Amino acid sequence: MSAASGTNAARVYLEMIKIEHSIFALPFAMVGMMYASGDGWPGWRVFLLILLAMVSARSAAMAFNRIADAKIDAENPRTATRAIPAGLLKRSQALRFLVVSCAVFFVAAGLLNRLTLILAPLLLAVLMFYTYTKRFTALCHLFVGLSLGLAPAGAWVAVTGEFSWTPLFWILAVMFWTGGFDVLYALQDEEFDHVHGVHSIPVSLGRANAIIVSRLFHLLAVLFLAAAGVVVGAGIAYFLGVLFAAALLTYEQSLVSANDISKLNFAFFTLNGYVSLGFFLFALADALLRLA
Repeated sequence: MSAASGTNAARVYLEMIKIEHSIFALPFAMVGMMYASGDGWPGWRVFLLILLAMVSARSAAMAFNRIADAKIDAENPRTATRAIPAGLLKRSQALRFLVVSCAVFFVAAGLLNRLTLILAPLLLAVLMFYTYTKRFTALCHLFVGLSLGLAPAGAWVAVTGEFSWTPLFWILAVMFWTGGFDVLYALQDEEFDHVHGVHSIPVSLGRANAIIVSRLFHLLAVLFLAAAGVVVGAGIAYFLGVLFAAALLTYEQSLVSANDISKLNFAFFTLNGYVSLGFFLFALADALLRLA
């Protein structure tokens, strides 16, 4: 199969980076942005630069992941159709996409403020390092979570230009939320990962225990979301959002069992998209009520 070109290449690039999965981290970045702004709105310039930085950083991380994991992806029937192993993109094309994404991210970070530019290499290092964690630790799911969890903290720094511990509970909330659903996602590759030496909690603990760990992670995520609201002095709408997230995560966990993972895709993508977007809307309501 020949590599994609022209308009078809654009579609393949978007598929490579799973652009639709931006729904996971982006709403939490917007939450960090709103509470860092005081009145909920930092202005169009900062908002657009945060959006550009988020999209470019995530694009770079996903491109790096696809390049680094191309051999593993080719051996796994579930991932063999991804762009590089399927021959839809050459490695050189993915590498150019990675370089351009990194360049755009650094430009956006530099236009935001000095501290975001200083922290930009560290952020990219974290985003790219998580790709290798499954090669040596079952805690790789939390590294994936950390890469998403830095979104609200990054937005906070983008708005304030200062380091703060205030977003810490959001980092932990997103880290354990992501880690929880990533553990569930890894259930479908348990057998392949075991044979090929890929580390994960399902491989280390077995399916039943992995689901228990996922549930514990999601409980911690809800508790940290609530703690973050206390720290920033959020109103009732925010905490209703926490209850909303808790209800959806409870439902998500009810869809997956050690004997049945047939609803995994719905539990992974659809429900977690509702969690992030729904929580953001409650936080937005809280910000608007503050202005009323």
